[in-house]
Amino acid sequence: MTRILYVEDDASSQRLIQRILTAEGIEVTIAGDGIRAIEAAEHAKPDLILMDINIGGLDGYEVTTRIRGLPGMADVPIVAVTAATLRGDRERAIVAGCRGYISKPIDVDRFPDQIRAYLVGMEDQVGSPEQRAEYLAEYNQRLVTRLEQKVRELESANEELQRVEKMKSDFVVLAGHELRTPLTVIYGYLQILKANRDIPGDTDAEGSPAHLIARVGEAVERLSQVIQDILNVSLIDADRLDLAHEPVFLNSLIQSAVSALKGVGPQRDLEVVMGAGLKSVPILEGDPRRLHQALTNIIGNAIKFTPDGGTVTIDAETVESVVHLSVIDTGVGIPRDELTRIFERFYVLEDTARHRTSKTAFKGGGLGLGLAVAGGIIDAHGGKIWAESPGHDEITCPGSTFHILLPIGSPMAAFQT
Repeated sequence: MTRILYVEDDASSQRLIQRILTAEGIEVTIAGDGIRAIEAAEHAKPDLILMDINIGGLDGYEVTTRIRGLPGMADVPIVAVTAATLRGDRERAIVAGCRGYISKPIDVDRFPDQIRAYLVGMEDQVGSPEQRAEYLAEYNQRLVTRLEQKVRELESANEELQRVEKMKSDFVVLAGHELRTPLTVIYGYLQILKANRDIPGDTDAEGSPAHLIARVGEAVERLSQVIQDILNVSLIDADRLDLAHEPVFLNSLIQSAVSALKGVGPQRDLEVVMGAGLKSVPILEGDPRRLHQALTNIIGNAIKFTPDGGTVTIDAETVESVVHLSVIDTGVGIPRDELTRIFERFYVLEDTARHRTSKTAFKGGGLGLGLAVAGGIIDAHGGKIWAESPGHDEITCPGSTFHILLPIGSPMAAFQT
């Protein structure tokens, strides 16, 4: 069956041409704009293309020229079907790569015969070689002018985007500081209340004053962490993340991160294994507080996506001038096409409708900032982080491995100016 691609953004014209050609036993594919027309031409490999010149975005001339450059499309007939009737429109269409030109409104009776003629090789001509050269030079100049216009539009849009991005980052930083001030006061008073032995009840006694105060304290800590994550992402995006220059004892940081995670959220039936390589890791230089946060996020992610009964193994080895840290879990795994996206800010692997706020509960939710923050902190230390996984399966649990490379010695020197 003959296949025709019709590039047209007007719905009534689409229906008319499709009805006429379908009645002639021709298969018609519709593309509503230039980009979709290029994609359809590349994948469908039509026998003929009907091109409306006056489509939005890339116009018919530009789409025709682009399609001519696609593999296997150099000899496919492209016929302009358009209401454009200005002097030179027909010639410009042919110079751009069209083989023919049919004006709208079409003659319904003649239209099928016109299409068959173009399918068997009929071509319209511009005229003399001099005329063709003149129209070709005009068309090339038009393309250059359009390109210049688009470049200026992109530069303007980029400047506006940068301005808005800076305003957003500044707002987030200021809002974060404003929110942390009352939270600090609340946290301070909660600590005073916790230390008051006259508060009745026990933290484990459901509904007692001591229990309620403890729960409020946990909520305040969680809110503080969320604010800190948002602040960190904004600072990382703006390249304004300040790092301390101190000795880093990686083994102690990991031990502390695991202990902190065990103390929050519901108790999990998981085994966290510390590899023997951790004991021989050399002292690094960096920001212990930031690295502690990054490691907490990465290990916490492994715990969240490993069901009870599973194992999270943390190990390290020294390879030349870097420490290679690995966090291996027996969890649900990560889809292969998501392995790089998991480090994007606000990216959440699970369905947000099943969101549950917890740092350690199985498949507990979050804002999708943990791995983005971890990646930014590792990158700021001159390191690298990536993930590997055979795929995602909640039944077989193929697991995931997070790899972290951190330089030994004085990695911060590269960031000092």
